[in-house]
Parts: sequence; structure tokens; C-alpha cells
Amino acid sequence: MTTQPATRPPDGHTDVVPPSVPAGDGRQRAPAWTRWLPRYPWSGTVGALLLGCSSLTPSLLPRGWLLQGILAGITAAIGYGLGAAVAWFVAEVTDRRLSAGSRRLAWRVLAVAGPALVLIAVGFGLYWQQQIHRLMGLDPPEEFSAVGIVVVAVLVFAGLVAIARGVRWAARWLVRTLGRVLPGRVARPLGVVAVVVLLVFLLNGVLFQGLVEAMNSTFSVKDDGTEEGAVRPTIPERSGSPGSLVPWEDLGLQGRNFVGTGPTPEELTAFSGRPASQPVRAYVGLASAADVRDRAALAVADLERAGGFDREVLVVVTTTGTGWVDPAASGALEYALNGDSAMVAMQYSYLPSWLSFLVDQVKARDAGRALFDAVYGAWAQLPVDDRPELYVFGESLGTFGGEAAFSGLADIENRTAGVVWAGPPNFNELWRGLVADRDAGTPEWLPVYEEGRTARFADEAPDLAGPPAPWEAPRVVYLQNASDPIVWWSPRLLLNRPDWLEGARGPDVSPDMAWLPFVTFWQVTADLVFSTGVPDGHGHKYEADYANAWAEVTQPPGWTDADTDRLRQLVGGG
Repeated sequence: MTTQPATRPPDGHTDVVPPSVPAGDGRQRAPAWTRWLPRYPWSGTVGALLLGCSSLTPSLLPRGWLLQGILAGITAAIGYGLGAAVAWFVAEVTDRRLSAGSRRLAWRVLAVAGPALVLIAVGFGLYWQQQIHRLMGLDPPEEFSAVGIVVVAVLVFAGLVAIARGVRWAARWLVRTLGRVLPGRVARPLGVVAVVVLLVFLLNGVLFQGLVEAMNSTFSVKDDGTEEGAVRPTIPERSGSPGSLVPWEDLGLQGRNFVGTGPTPEELTAFSGRPASQPVRAYVGLASAADVRDRAALAVADLERAGGFDREVLVVVTTTGTGWVDPAASGALEYALNGDSAMVAMQYSYLPSWLSFLVDQVKARDAGRALFDAVYGAWAQLPVDDRPELYVFGESLGTFGGEAAFSGLADIENRTAGVVWAGPPNFNELWRGLVADRDAGTPEWLPVYEEGRTARFADEAPDLAGPPAPWEAPRVVYLQNASDPIVWWSPRLLLNRPDWLEGARGPDVSPDMAWLPFVTFWQVTADLVFSTGVPDGHGHKYEADYANAWAEVTQPPGWTDADTDRLRQLVGGG
């Protein structure tokens, strides 16, 4: 009796595949239409199940079933590739094949264990989502569609694997074509290299740049609008007013929001009980000038026209992607200083924050450096006893641009009166250096640097008062929520366990969250898109904590803790 030889799956890997049924053996044959269904090797299927189910483990933010299904499909496709690659490697090294009986047994075991694993994973996923919702003060989701997750995951998985097989087919076709005119040893590597180069060119060049340009065009149309509540100013202290050097039409959507809103002197007086000044807000949009340096020079000129250099405090703001300045941050500063303040900012992109975070880093860096240098150049020429205290502010990618203006912490101390930065991206060089050199025993999500003498980090407002050493001036504040994916996202998550998951978790991070290769990276990547869709104090939302940050950094005369509490209620809406 002869042993049936091991079969190779259609993708070329030697592995356990569903065995075919010979004609005439008495067993029912599969319907003809199933021949058109894709076939997957056993090891790839196991890898897909393991990583796909692992994606249901908790991440930083709560997520719905649709997002979870997409995430599971992506990670399942990665698991499929890893499983198939491992099986190929083992087969090539050992040159061993499984018998037909062993293959059938393996598939039968998987047919029982696979659905059971999916049910268990979905059940735990529901539990973890309820846990994360409660940690953030949200009501647990009423439904977490298990069927929806599985269907979406399967469709995404099948699509990604089909694309990968298409690329492999193209490589083989090219190798065969080259093999007609070149030796096989030359044709094979040359064909593979050619396909890889073409794929990189398409993804990173044509498709990526085309997508970015298309999104820029789309969001530039929206930039022409004006949101409800933003009114063209008539007072000289605002850009876009009749006497401004910057026309209202050139400010962009977020620029018009910035100069067309904000607390009035009457509202400031009602808060402080003292006569208040009209705050100065200067802003320049992308349409104001083609070059970043020209926009910075125009911003400084309009700031000077509006009387910004005559105020007690002047703040240089590096905006987020679309040019947005958080109303809670600007409002908190103006309430704390009773209007005796000026803020200057400029736009550098049309893209929303999470997208600018991924593609507009260079623009943010250039804008932050150009604006601060232009303001500092004008400020430094003023008499020492007759110029405002100079501060810096930025949120999200704005912190990256703000950091770019300085060579290090000592440079900040030499050229500013203080800094407030919120939600710094993980690639910020200054932030990373301070966190890496943190005092021993302090976690990455709440580090202490040099006992907090200059720079302090806060997940919650009371953290600013935590370090034991006296807080010297100028003061630097980093607001960073433990659940903020902007702060913790990094390509290193693919293969390296982050320090912020070592030891105790942040107060709003699931104690069950664990790092898994590939899986955690895609989980946190998905969190980026919805980083602001959570309550204040979680994710990428910083509102009430600006009251504490500005009070600690600027130290307004006569300010009390009770004032901070009132201001938190006002700007945080709670």
C-alpha cells in the first residue's frame, strides 16, 4: 500500500491544507462552486485566528464593533502571513511532510477549536470594552455585535490576503518572463527586487502622495467656511478686523474661530471682579502668504499693530494640523491674566490633527521654528523692563513644532518665561530625552525629571504639585494623559514592549492591557483616529487641566487654588 504524498497548497507553501476527496471513494464530494473559494493553509489559518482574536484585547480607548472588525481583519492577515512563513521555514529545514490522516485530524481539531476561540475572544472583548468605558466615565456599550466583528474581520482579512497573493503572482510572472532571456539565478532575485521596488514606489509615492494631495484639496475647501459662533471682529486687538494686516477671508476656518471667539472684557471682569483688558489674538492663515517665513513675519507685524507687545504676557502658539487652537487653552490663559495677554499663531496645514500627525511633521517643525524666531527677534529688541513675559504653547503636533524652536531645556530657560505643552507625540525629541532620563522608579506615563525643578509632567492636575523639589522658573509643563494614543503611538510598538505598559497602569488604562507584537501597534494606530472622542481628561482631550497649567506656569498675582477650581469648571464645562 502506498502513502498519499503531501499536497502543496495553491500559494506554494508546504503545509496542512484541506485534503481533496478522490473520486469513487464513497464519500460525498464538495459542490463545484466551492472551487472558486480561496483556500488557506492550516498554519496560516491558525496564525490568523490567534492574532485576530488577540486584537480583541483592551487598548487605550474604547472602540465599536466596526472598528474592532477592521482591526481584527488587519491583524489576522498579519498572523496568516507569519503562520504560513513559519510552516514554510520548518518544511524547508526539516523536509518533513504530514500524512493525509494527520492533515485531516489537524483540520478537524481546528474546526472545533477555532469557533470556540472566537467565541471566547469576543466574550472577553465585550468585558474589556465595558471596563474601559467605565474607567473613562462612560456608560458601557449597549451592544457589541459579535457577528458584525466576525463578518468585517473576514472580509478585511480576505481582501488583504488576496492583494498579497496578487503581488506574489506578479513577482512569479516577472521571474518567468525574465527567465526567458536571463539565467534563473539572475531572473529570480531581479524579478523579486523589481516587484518590491514597484510596490514601494506605488504605496509611498503615487498612492500615498496622491492620497495626501487629494485630502489636502478636500480639506482646503472646508477651510473656506466659518463655524457658528465665530464673528468677524471689529476691535483692533484681533486679526481679521477692519484695521488688520490680515484679511478675514485669508485666516482659514480655524483662524476665524480663534479671532472671532473668546471671552470678552465683561466676561473676564465678571470672573475676576476687576476691570479687564481686551485680549490680543493675532493669526495668519495659509492663504495669507506662500512662504512660511513670510507668514511668520506677517503674524508678527499684525501682532505689533494689535498692541500684543504692550501686554503683560505674550504667548507664541504652534497650532495643530488645521490651525486649530484649543479654546480651553486660550480661554484659560485670558481668564487667569484678566485679559492682559496676547497670543499669536499661524496655520501650516489643511489636514485634521490625527492626519497631520502622520504626514505633516516637517510643516509643523518649520512653522513652529519660523514663528517663534520671528516673535523672539522682535521681542528681544524691546527694552528689558518694557516687554512682555514670553511663553510658548502647543498641543499635539503643535508641541513638536514648538520644541523645534529650541535646542534643549536650557535654551527654553534662557529664552522664555515658561511653556505649556499638551499631548506631545512620541517622536518629540526633547520630550523623549526628558522621559528617557527620568528619575529612577518613576513610570514613563508619569515621569519625574530632576525632581521636577523645571519640567513637570501631569496625567491629572494634582500631578503638577507632586515632585518634592521646589519648582523653579521658568516652568515647563507637559500634559499627557495615560490613555492618549498620540503620546504613546510609535512604530517601535510593532516589536518592542513599551515602558508605559510596565508596572502599574495609568488611572484610565485597563489593568488587563498587555503588549502583543504587531497587535498592540495596530490597536494604538486605530485609537489615533478617535483620540478626541472621549470625555475631558482622557485620550487626547485636555481642557480643564489648562487652568492648572497656566496658573502654575504664569503664576498670576493674588491667584488662589479656589480660582483654579472656578476656572476648571468654566473652561472644562464640568
